[in-house]
Amino acid sequence: MMAVEIKYVVVRKGEEKMTFASKKEADAYDKMLDMADVFTDWLSASALEIDEPQSEALGLFLAENKDALQHILRSGKMPASDQQDDTQAAPLRAVKSA
Repeated sequence: MMAVEIKYVVVRKGEEKMTFASKKEADAYDKMLDMADVFTDWLSASALEIDEPQSEALGLFLAENKDALQHILRSGKMPASDQQDDTQAAPLRAVKSA
């Protein structure tokens, strides 16, 4: 008997980034990467003198931690330490790419 597996692959600029077992998880990761791109572009357009790898890393960090960032922007305070665990990017279930 042959097993059939459906995998959802997130591809950026022709490069496979991650493979997921569900479309929902792949879409969430793709959306997070879109947000990271926007943050990176925004940082690159700023007066800050940071190089491209740093702005990409910072953009990805901000996108991965968007819930904590939103909390800080709304309240002007750091999330509570017990709340901070909840605001971290939810771990995504990836499947190893062949």
